Amino acid sequence: MTDSYRTIEKPIKDIIFKELGSKFINYAYPIENEDDIKTYMEQLYELHPDANHHCYAYILGIDGKNYRANDDGEPSGSAGLPIYNQILSAEITNVLIVSVRYFGGTKLGIPGLVKAYKYAAQVVLEEANIVERFISKRIKMIFNYDQQGIVERNVDRMDGEIKDKNFTDKCMFTISIRESKLDEFIAMFDEYYQMEIKIID
Repeated sequence: MTDSYRTIEKPIKDIIFKELGSKFINYAYPIENEDDIKTYMEQLYELHPDANHHCYAYILGIDGKNYRANDDGEPSGSAGLPIYNQILSAEITNVLIVSVRYFGGTKLGIPGLVKAYKYAAQVVLEEANIVERFISKRIKMIFNYDQQGIVERNVDRMDGEIKDKNFTDKCMFTISIRESKLDEFIAMFDEYYQMEIKIID
């Protein structure tokens, strides 16, 4: 089973178009979990409190089984599903697309809504750079200050990423490592180093 997937490189914001007076403001975010979705949606509700609809769709995971399409008050299947289908068409995952609509006074009808929300996802994805990512695991490492160099070198060697650093009486790093390389990475720090290594997720 592969541990790689395609997603968008970074958030895309404020891609706007108008349809019969309604304004659609569109966003796409790379996501790693459902907490990311909650955070981004809360930001958009705060940013656009007067919008009529915040319609969205997301897919999480390589198998594509964790997904949702939300119409947020639009007729059933007219908003979230067209957005979701564009994510499928792009063959990407770990992505959230949101279209914020300000109603302009003219109803679009269900066919018009489907077309508008499909276009919303298309235009925001056209601005996105698609990249390959790997399923990763986060680990927490606690070690002495004089071991910081060896930790950082091995993170680089394994193409990992240091997500967080805390310095108290010891160093505490949160590190993201590709899942297929995790055992090899941990094995680099045998009992000789006497480090505390814990897999978070």
